[in-house]
Amino acid sequence: MGTENRTPSEKTLVDCHVHLAAFPDGGNGCYISPKILKSPLFRYLLWKHQLSPDKPHEANQKYLNDLLTELRASRFVQKAVILGMDGMYDGNGRLVKEHTDFLIGNDYVLNTTKAHPDELSAGVSINPQRRDAVEEIHRCADAGAVLVKVLPNAQQFNPADPRYKPFYRALAERKLPFLSHVGYEFSLIGKDQSVGDPDRLRLALDEGATVIAAHACSYGLMLYEKFIPTLHEFVQRYPHFYADISALTLPNRFRMLLYLRKHQELQGRLLFGTDYPLSVFHLAAWGRVGLGRLLKMINTKNRFDRQVEVCNGLGLSFRSLGDLSNTHMP
Repeated sequence: MGTENRTPSEKTLVDCHVHLAAFPDGGNGCYISPKILKSPLFRYLLWKHQLSPDKPHEANQKYLNDLLTELRASRFVQKAVILGMDGMYDGNGRLVKEHTDFLIGNDYVLNTTKAHPDELSAGVSINPQRRDAVEEIHRCADAGAVLVKVLPNAQQFNPADPRYKPFYRALAERKLPFLSHVGYEFSLIGKDQSVGDPDRLRLALDEGATVIAAHACSYGLMLYEKFIPTLHEFVQRYPHFYADISALTLPNRFRMLLYLRKHQELQGRLLFGTDYPLSVFHLAAWGRVGLGRLLKMINTKNRFDRQVEVCNGLGLSFRSLGDLSNTHMP
């Protein structure tokens, strides 16, 4: 179900790809490496959101308040799934903090959603390499999580490793979708970019897990979309495979957006997402929509709504996470 028949007053969408960011404050279980703190993208986000690492508690609250303010002002989006970020683990399943760039703990995600249950749902992050990965699935599911998010490039694991079969079976049992980053990773420090290949999600699908490929299987390198054949195959073969449209308006990914608008047979598997707090651009619509529609996109400052306006304006329809019958949204 797309948004083309929804009126602007209907707040029915769930954004399945919203990042929860936080500085460590001594008790929230979060961590940011010095390398990430100095990165140009992170420094830009700090400037844009006026966050100070020297005042972590105040900065964390401001980030959350800004998110809630923009979400509440959205005409289309009712709820956001906020995502955690697990770390890197060694061969014994123990966290290796010195090789972890960014850590947003599951308890922080769960506690944040419990404080705002009408607007936020928990997208916890569980690296299947951790020794308690299966137990963590059950713990988080019992606590109300609605999906599990991973970023293999930064968390340094191969989703196709057969040792993770029990992990995927547990996800299937608890009906928790497995949202995995696809393509190159620029925001964090991607160690092995090859693990962003969506074909490596085949094992999870074969074990019965519902899989959501982030960024609609976009490669993320502007002019080359090498994963299109995999996207078509998975849509045809696996009824429990989906892809979100997060970040597709970014210059390095909008070629996939332009491809998808011409392939309606894929659009029924697309889920709404933004990749908040990243920006939503209207560049892909230039020369492809009428001037009035383009001006509406330009004048839409709310990022959630602009994602809807740009994608709908280009003829791209999508579904909402809450529409899926094989998952649970509280």
